[in-house]
Amino acid sequence: MSALSRPQPDGVAPGNGYSQVVTGTGRWVAISGQVALDADGELVGIGDPLAQARQVFDNLDRCLAAAGATFADVVKLNFFVTDVGILPAVRTARDEHVDTANPPASTAVQVVALFKPELVPEVEAYAVVND
Repeated sequence: MSALSRPQPDGVAPGNGYSQVVTGTGRWVAISGQVALDADGELVGIGDPLAQARQVFDNLDRCLAAAGATFADVVKLNFFVTDVGILPAVRTARDEHVDTANPPASTAVQVVALFKPELVPEVEAYAVVND
């Protein structure tokens, strides 16, 4: 686990469910955007944003583990959604994996489409691991 710090910058409102700033020292890990595909490449949760988001976070968890990291090491999450209306479902799945008392920094962006029309969230992660 890395040694992370979450300073609150003066003059910036605290984030709701995310940190404005996260710093740390260690090995940098970048996880490509994950979508709701299972180990066989099959789409999980067609028409169900929460099921898709849970698969996305399960995939992120597996990718982090492959790099010797956990969600405790994540410093930044980037959310790409086809409809900002699904953000509550994405946040529910996120909160099942992330320490909400010490959340990573994050960005959420609505996009026109992902690479398959049935996909609704994609999430990428950046972590810092103290080896």
